[in-house]
Amino acid sequence: MTAELLSLSLHLSMPEVILAVGALALLMIGVFTGEKSAPLVTGLAVALLAVAALWLVFSPASGEAWGGAFMLDPFARFMKVLALIGSIVAIALSFGQARFLQLDSFEFPVVLVLSTLGMMVLISANDLIAFYLGLELMSLSLYVVAAFNRDSIRSTEAGLKYFVLGALSSGMMLYGMSLVYGFTGNTGFDEIAKVLSTETRGLGLIFGMVFVLAGACFKISAVPFHMWTPDVYEGAPTPVTAFFAAGPKVAAMAILVRVVSEAFSPIVADWRQIIVFVSIASMLLGSFAAIGQRNIKRLMAYSSIGHMGFALVGLAAGSETGVSGVVLYMTIYMIMTLGTFACILAMRRPDGLYVESVDDLAGLSSTKPFMAVMLTALMFSMAGIPPLAGFFAKYFVFVAAIQAKLYALSVIGVLSSVVGAYYYLRIVKLMWFDQPTGEFARTGGMLKLVFGLSGLFVIAYVVIGGPIGSAAQAAAKSFF
Repeated sequence: MTAELLSLSLHLSMPEVILAVGALALLMIGVFTGEKSAPLVTGLAVALLAVAALWLVFSPASGEAWGGAFMLDPFARFMKVLALIGSIVAIALSFGQARFLQLDSFEFPVVLVLSTLGMMVLISANDLIAFYLGLELMSLSLYVVAAFNRDSIRSTEAGLKYFVLGALSSGMMLYGMSLVYGFTGNTGFDEIAKVLSTETRGLGLIFGMVFVLAGACFKISAVPFHMWTPDVYEGAPTPVTAFFAAGPKVAAMAILVRVVSEAFSPIVADWRQIIVFVSIASMLLGSFAAIGQRNIKRLMAYSSIGHMGFALVGLAAGSETGVSGVVLYMTIYMIMTLGTFACILAMRRPDGLYVESVDDLAGLSSTKPFMAVMLTALMFSMAGIPPLAGFFAKYFVFVAAIQAKLYALSVIGVLSSVVGAYYYLRIVKLMWFDQPTGEFARTGGMLKLVFGLSGLFVIAYVVIGGPIGSAAQAAAKSFF
């Protein structure tokens, strides 16, 4: 590699370099200053992520780096900024809560920064090897934070379940990648697409593609690779669960979009069948399984499975409109989810006990009216009720599916959305029409800020959504 190419590669991957070097520096600060450095390291971690996001926003450079294995285009830029925002908010949610949840250790924000670095590499991966490296860096960090509270049996169990199932999915995906390489002779997405467009695809390649897509579907917790989600969401500390539900989902969906839109674009008829099946299964299971849930974190896990199914409706269309819908859906989904988890973190009794039952929200409108209003807006938005942001998210993916003549998928999606509205509206009914069963402790300023801004976003989206929709369309043009 010449000096010019090395300089260009470093420039294009500068946010990743910032996070990698910054994470090592934060680790050194923590080691040399001791356990009392946790607040300082957490604040510096947020600053580090913010610097990486600002670099992406204000540096206009685009292109391939590191021999074509790394791609920075408008799609990667948008999804990286989204993942960084998710990570910043998730770390911010732990401010003031870390002591109660035994997360007040300097290693916690460092591991989250390393996981975010993995997400960034994953989103820009333009090669099967880069894909795997990014995924594993993200996943190994997530295994650690899921079991971070070692004194909690639930947290340890969540980490172990996620690790075992994650290792299984990684093995499947690596096997699929080896088949794809064996039948195409290439690991680069562009080269794989060229081979597929000039040669007849073999059965072995289809098997390889299925395994690769299965690995990506595991990370977005789509059916039938969703088994880990309810247990990990419930067992992991709530700030960790919020982190799981934000950045990693965005990164995994981004690489899924990139793989099918670039590497497997010549065989759209083959991968569309897989995406349609996974989408329908996720929407139906997410909608029906959540009805009987009484733990709000498990309910959010099944809600997440359903929402990934809705996002995949847009991907199944295989069009620019569809990819634009997926990008918009992931943006709105992440904001709604972070706001909801801020409300869940605020469910703490005056004696310091965190409660997670849906019934504990009874009468919230009379004890915490602002939180009740914001959570109501978020629940209505998740249900897809107009004119809130969640309605527009679903509208654009269904429009893309209808344009692609996927009528059955669209009908099933609409019906699943109606079923899913039941458990969201049940929470609203509890907050506004039932008698309080107890009162929550004073809500922290950071939690109020997060669920307040999330609630205002979903309410005001009809006014402010234009620039976001335009950015999503610009991102989708990267593939078409």
